[in-house]
Amino acid sequence: MTRFIFITGGVVSSLGKGIASAALAALLQTRGYKVRLRKLDPYLNIDPGTMNPYQHGEVFITEDGAETDLDLGHYERFTDVNTTREDNTTTGKIYSDVISRERRGDYLGITVQVIPHITDAIKNTIVANTEGFDFVIVEIGGTVGDIESLPFLESIRQLRNDLGLDHTLVIHLTLLPWIPSAGELKTKPTQHSVKELQNVGIQPQILLCRCDRPIPPAERQKIANFCNVKPEAVIAARDVDTIYACPLSYHAEGMDIEVLRYFGLPHADPPDLSQWENIVNALRYPDSEVTIIIVGKYTTLLDSYKSLNEALLHGGIAHKTKVRLEWLEAEALEKDPTAIHMLLSHAHGILVPGGFGERGAQGKIEAIRFARENNIPFLGICFGMQMAVIECARHLANIPEASSTEFGQTSAPLVGLMTEWTRDDELLRRSESGQLGGTMRLGAYPALLTEKSRVAEIYGTTTIRERHRHRYEVNVHYKAQLEKAGLVFSGLSPDGILPEVVEYTHHPWFIAVQYHPELKSRPFAPHPLFSGFIGAALKQARSS
Repeated sequence: MTRFIFITGGVVSSLGKGIASAALAALLQTRGYKVRLRKLDPYLNIDPGTMNPYQHGEVFITEDGAETDLDLGHYERFTDVNTTREDNTTTGKIYSDVISRERRGDYLGITVQVIPHITDAIKNTIVANTEGFDFVIVEIGGTVGDIESLPFLESIRQLRNDLGLDHTLVIHLTLLPWIPSAGELKTKPTQHSVKELQNVGIQPQILLCRCDRPIPPAERQKIANFCNVKPEAVIAARDVDTIYACPLSYHAEGMDIEVLRYFGLPHADPPDLSQWENIVNALRYPDSEVTIIIVGKYTTLLDSYKSLNEALLHGGIAHKTKVRLEWLEAEALEKDPTAIHMLLSHAHGILVPGGFGERGAQGKIEAIRFARENNIPFLGICFGMQMAVIECARHLANIPEASSTEFGQTSAPLVGLMTEWTRDDELLRRSESGQLGGTMRLGAYPALLTEKSRVAEIYGTTTIRERHRHRYEVNVHYKAQLEKAGLVFSGLSPDGILPEVVEYTHHPWFIAVQYHPELKSRPFAPHPLFSGFIGAALKQARSS
């Protein structure tokens, strides 16, 4: 029977429940167990797809096209198990589904209530399609005490009774702050957080205490006494220099051992953590260093580019190279064009990521032009590819009015609204006046790469499948004109209608893609595009 581990949080948000969930899953995998991870988010949005990146951070896209919380990216990067649309549920989705059923008459006229109808829907979501997994780790978003989280907490309280205490475990993540003036760790925030959890009928079995130093025996015993857990179940979640050290740190603190001990499973033999040790050593002791400048529009909240940030680090791991990231607001290149050389000339690689809207577009175009004209390795992603095509059209193909219909009407729509496309033999249609939520080209789609192109050499194949999230598409009707100017369309959808990859063959390394390769990169399996990009940047650094 599948065992369920619920991870809750208290005191403050952003303590790292997602990383804790992913690291625990990775540890269980090293012991041979099959693991699935899920996230329950308490907000009323159906999904984060329409939320401002400054509000929510990155929207992570699954293979099957769901717009989900960024924690699912951590799950995939730590476990190499693809998540699905079933693995991220929000309060909004639960209520929407229940209300739809009520409107259809599925409840046969009875009064629809939070208990049992909402809680039953949550429980069904948690246990759906979990057969064949040894562990399902369920992260509860928000913090204990939030009104929004109460239905989720009530649901896991009920599930503990439904499934049995021997098949369910609650881990509570709390803050254990060091107060310099007192010279000690303070346990009271943890005590109060656990009390809040107990007030809704849930007793945690393991406490994961976020702290910046070891927990002294006296404080550990105090927490155990007041929170009704064993002293060995008080685990220090120490601050680390890289998130990929978390599996090593948690194992050193005995987290995986305590989980297995609770379920009565073997735990004496140590797991093989060499993979994680190699990753951490590559990050801590690099042989080289490169500087990558990312020209974006959400650079004041780096969680907006979480997967991108990690994929670049993965590329560095592949070459045992430290990747120093500089985040440059695209509008800075628009406000002072004379500063472009000063801001970009020291880069060993320039990357223009995805985004929406016209703000900062001209700055991105200028950055792309600088990379092209100065032979600096360049990688464009999604919107970055669209701007690379427009840059070529304006400055090489003699189409000065080239633009995107996303910015308004134009006589030269190099990029236009995508109104229909095919997914798994199904024709999908969209309109400009339609809903925004869930209406983009989402999820994994195949692409065919041109033989002997640089991108085909990087992948080592001419058939790929990558994840998309965009509403506008490069207009293939300009393909011949742009290729005559030097920009090669080296990747297309199987029907030849949708451009997927462009590159310059005369440039040291210039590739732009319509999809999001960062979503499939792993620390132990860096995406070939990021490995290739960092390799090109390393070559640039050595020659400069």
